[in-house]
Amino acid sequence: MTKILEMYKCNVCGNIIEVVLPGEGELVCCGQAMEKLQEHNKREEMVGEKHVPVIENTDEGIKVKVGSIPHPMEKEHYIMFIEVNSNDKRFVKRKYLYSQEEPVLNLKCSCDKVIARELCNIHGLWTSDDEQS
Repeated sequence: MTKILEMYKCNVCGNIIEVVLPGEGELVCCGQAMEKLQEHNKREEMVGEKHVPVIENTDEGIKVKVGSIPHPMEKEHYIMFIEVNSNDKRFVKRKYLYSQEEPVLNLKCSCDKVIARELCNIHGLWTSDDEQS
């Protein structure tokens, strides 16, 4: 069974989809089952220092930047989007990015706790929450 906000990728054509309404069926593209994108976080050893979203509370709201050290934003390696979700996953704000654009999302809100995600075109889906930052 799929869950809301899960992401899946087709390993043939590269399509990426996100679950809006959960269901029982298998997600298929190009005649093959789609691969569920696993969410990595800073508790993992991979390349987290460049990928884990860093959540900062500011006077204006919330600022999310990608990585504690700057992530490259090149044509071949870049952050595709940054997203902020409320803890209950009822509210979602996503900013799509282009190469050469600074990987930062500023959000005017007063949420108690949020979850941030970002998708790197090479290293996949990364997540963090207020407690990890």
